[in-house]
Parts: sequence; C-alpha cells; structure tokens
Amino acid sequence: MNHPDNCIFCKIVAGQIPSKKVYEDEELFVFHDIHPWAPVHLLMIPKAHIASMAHVGDEHAALLGRMMVLAPKLALAQGCNPYPEGGFRIMTNTGAEGGQEVHHLHLHVIGGARPWLKG
Repeated sequence: MNHPDNCIFCKIVAGQIPSKKVYEDEELFVFHDIHPWAPVHLLMIPKAHIASMAHVGDEHAALLGRMMVLAPKLALAQGCNPYPEGGFRIMTNTGAEGGQEVHHLHLHVIGGARPWLKG
C-alpha cells in the first residue's frame, strides 16, 4: 500500500495519530470526525492511499461498493434513526473546488440532528 508520509489519514490508519475507531477490516478504517457537524459524523477511508474520487478506477469498484453497503450499517449502529423518518447523509468532497481538505479518499457519514438547517 502506498502511504505518503504527509497524509494524516495514512498516519491514522498506521496508528501514528490517535482516532476514535468505529470499524476496521483489511481494506477499510472508520472513525469519528474530530470536528463533527452532527451527533453522528464518521469518516470512512480505504487503508490504501487513494487521493480522491478523481483517482478511482474500475479496480476500485468493489471497494467503493463495500463502503456504500457498510455506511448504513455503521450509521444505525452509531445512533442514526432508521429510515424513513431518520436517516443520514453520505458525502465526499473531491479537489479544491469540491471542498476536499485531506487528499485521501474519504466518505463522511453524517446523521442525527441537522445543524446545517439552523440558518
């Protein structure tokens, strides 16, 4: 796996920076965002360094599928209310114009009260 020395998410996966881990397997690492936007705010990352959605290819299809299948399970387990009254948001930012701050592919899984509706 390619882990750039300056990537904060690669350092979290390697255990060099602490995180509040929610889930880990051979390909994925999921942890709580340190600046949550809502009661549930998880970051789901592949362990392999992929810079962004702009860098995924056909070879990543199964990995991305696993991420999308795992997200609802973790959202519910971490306190999101069930569909249809409850729910969650899955979001990824890509590149500077897309608002990406950490250049390691990650999905935000956000749920619970929606503070972004407060004006």
